Amino acid sequence: MRRTKMTSKKKKSKKPLIILTAGGTGGHVYPAEALAEELSRRGCRLMLVTDQRGLNNYHGTLGKIPNRSVLSGAVMGKSKWFKIKSLFKTAIGVLQCMYLLLKERPACVVGFGGYASFPCSMAAILLGTDLIVHEQNSVMSRTNRFLGRYATAVAASFKKTKYAPAGRKTVQTGMPIRKAIAELYGRPYPKTGKTLPFNMLVLGGSQGAKVFAEVIPQAIKMLASKQQKRIRMTQQCRREDLDAVRAAYDGAKCTLELSHFFDNMPELYAQTHLIISRAGASSVSEIAAAGIPSILVPLPTAADDHQTSNAAEFKTNKGGIVIAQKDFSPTALAAVLNDLLEDPAVLKTMAENTAKFAITDAAVRLADLIENKIIIPAAKRPAEK
Repeated sequence: MRRTKMTSKKKKSKKPLIILTAGGTGGHVYPAEALAEELSRRGCRLMLVTDQRGLNNYHGTLGKIPNRSVLSGAVMGKSKWFKIKSLFKTAIGVLQCMYLLLKERPACVVGFGGYASFPCSMAAILLGTDLIVHEQNSVMSRTNRFLGRYATAVAASFKKTKYAPAGRKTVQTGMPIRKAIAELYGRPYPKTGKTLPFNMLVLGGSQGAKVFAEVIPQAIKMLASKQQKRIRMTQQCRREDLDAVRAAYDGAKCTLELSHFFDNMPELYAQTHLIISRAGASSVSEIAAAGIPSILVPLPTAADDHQTSNAAEFKTNKGGIVIAQKDFSPTALAAVLNDLLEDPAVLKTMAENTAKFAITDAAVRLADLIENKIIIPAAKRPAEK
């Protein structure tokens, strides 16, 4: 087990230690970072348990707390031999985490999903350490379904979460999002009209950038010239596709900004009239907080089709338009864009409906759950002799 940020021995702190464990993708890291910031503010000691990919690869509060790396492995969609090796690595990782928990004696473990979080969550179950599982999506992952049976509590992002344990064990806390984005909640929708500039934002990351890069430029060029000239397009695409996407926009009359990464997301959200995005939990939670009308294209390969489920409430309550990837063509997108550009009142209503889903204090709710379920009851118990 790799260790980092070791310091000289000090007297044991009376502050409770909370161990956070998460995989390396944004959907797992963002809520872990938001909770770490809130728990740190409340005076808790923190530690992060991840795998080698994530070790010392985090920023913000997660980058400042002790990091530990353990073995783990993915088993879904791989060859039989790969699965055997992954199961062996995961078993070793569980033993590593059991040693760590026995040594550190945390008040609880908070798991955010991803196969890198399984060893520490499983170790907590085996040792009787309190475990809180946070489920980001509206369909509980297979790993979290198993862990949730034995967890002290399950924190859900959505009001309706498929496969979540019934009863009081499951609590809706929402999806913790970045503070700067949560602070956008309640801002006025940017002024728009049939002749005013129209700011579009396209976010897809590695799992959406390719199809968006193929479809969206062609759709824009299908619009009337006067509509194209109104559009200020800001689009994320893979670094290796930047030149090809720029070429795909040749002939389009819109203003264009392309990048593989944007470090000013709160600013971009604040000025956006319409966003085209996948429907991952972090994405839809941030879109709701910022109150942005959206066109959501769920990733068809997402486990249990959870992105379609994530987007369902947006569609039902007319906060967003959902287009399945198989139907996401330049012609279909151009028709939707033309209707929205011609009817600013619809966009404003969509923005209001989207904001109804926002939970901007999710990190506070999750921290409260940890305190009320674990820390406060533990403080009331007689001290161990």
